[in-house]
Amino acid sequence: MRYRETEHLRVLIANERKDRLALVAPIVAALGHEVIAREVEIEDVGALTDRERPDVALVGLGASSDRALGLIETIVREAACPVIALLHAPDPRFVKEASKRGVFAYITDAEADGEGWQSSIDIVLRRFAEYHELEGAFGRRAITERAKGILMERHAVDDARAFDMLRDASRDGNRKLVDVAAAVVDGHRLLPKQPTQRR
Repeated sequence: MRYRETEHLRVLIANERKDRLALVAPIVAALGHEVIAREVEIEDVGALTDRERPDVALVGLGASSDRALGLIETIVREAACPVIALLHAPDPRFVKEASKRGVFAYITDAEADGEGWQSSIDIVLRRFAEYHELEGAFGRRAITERAKGILMERHAVDDARAFDMLRDASRDGNRKLVDVAAAVVDGHRLLPKQPTQRR
């Protein structure tokens, strides 16, 4: 996922309080963004985020902190978009619980001007993109390590030689190293048939 410029975003707003929704939606619209959904139930938010693919979600703390935390947790689990918690007043206990569930930021009513919100959205989207890039890097590393382990066992070579084999196959086939590693993990026979002597 790449960081995208924050013009005309698709924004999901979830808040059980209609008065809070009435305040939030115009601020989002005034920033040039599209409000794609409101008043989401916890049991529906997973399917909704999958179908609508919002760029960011704003989850308000209404009468029930458990409900707001449930919405945050579900949206984060779907990994559809970053979540910003909206608070009427500072609430350190809620913020702590929300952070455990993966919220990327929070905004209080004291910051209820468009510029403050837009700045928070900009920061959150950049951090969310960086998080996904890092997650992808860890995934690629894990695949490469598994492939090296398979080659070490299959060809009785050490770690460095297994990596060289992957790198050579990558260069020879003009393919990304992680693609070659994934093919090895998936059981494709892409590398030398003859075992290479251990160095």
